[in-house]
Amino acid sequence: MAFDPSVNTKASGKAWSLARGYFVILSLPVLFLLLFFLWPLFTVVTRSFGVDEPLFAHFLTVFDRSSYIKVLGYTFQVAATVTVLCLLIAYPVAALIARLRGGWLQISFALILVPFWTSTVIRTYAWMVLFQRKGVINGFLLDLGLVDEPLRLMHNNIGVHIGMVHIMLPFMLLPLISAFRNIDPSFMRAAGVLGANPVRAFWHVYLPLSMPGVSAGVALVFITSLGFYITPALLGGAQNMMVAVLIEQQVSITVNWELASALATLLLLLTVALYILYDRVARRAGAGGVLE
Repeated sequence: MAFDPSVNTKASGKAWSLARGYFVILSLPVLFLLLFFLWPLFTVVTRSFGVDEPLFAHFLTVFDRSSYIKVLGYTFQVAATVTVLCLLIAYPVAALIARLRGGWLQISFALILVPFWTSTVIRTYAWMVLFQRKGVINGFLLDLGLVDEPLRLMHNNIGVHIGMVHIMLPFMLLPLISAFRNIDPSFMRAAGVLGANPVRAFWHVYLPLSMPGVSAGVALVFITSLGFYITPALLGGAQNMMVAVLIEQQVSITVNWELASALATLLLLLTVALYILYDRVARRAGAGGVLE
């Protein structure tokens, strides 16, 4: 008796296809994102407009208070500074690691990934142990006679920047190493054969080819730094407050959820606007853009 595929198809309903397979596989993560990411985000945005107040009352409150504007400006300034510091430190280190092979390469990746095994809270408390007035660093400097009194390394810009650079450095290193390992070494040799000195070869060959990694690392570090909470709260103090700390205070201390939502929505809009602007600039600079 001959096999008729139409009989089985009718018996089991719709025929299985690759598109149906993708739909089944993706339906669960899409549902998860809808429930636990988009719905809370939509709730925050709608709450920022308030219920009984005028439509933009809480946004006007943010712009009327200079202290809130100062916190927003400080947040973007710290994120930009941390991004530049991470790029300056990570670029030569990533270029060196990209040249390694075998066991040394594995050891280097292990050293980069080991910090991910501990939480940000533990790493920040470790910096507090080092930075406090009677901590390891001040004790070492006092014992050597290099300083007459303990340095103030916490609750200022120094502590915030060092702590955040330490935490964000792996996020800059990994995309840079990936980009460097895709650069063909023969390009630099060809530039040398054609008469270019090392600086000229780096500027016209190596740097442009590494820009996709630079673009990805800068976007990753900058956007992540904007939402930092633990490190600025523990190492920065009240005088060096970032917007995430301010939002937490509005929720837990003043219980002003609408104003906290307005601050969060404003931060989100500014981040998206800067992200789109940066993507266009990166595309024009030949870095390929971060949205590709």
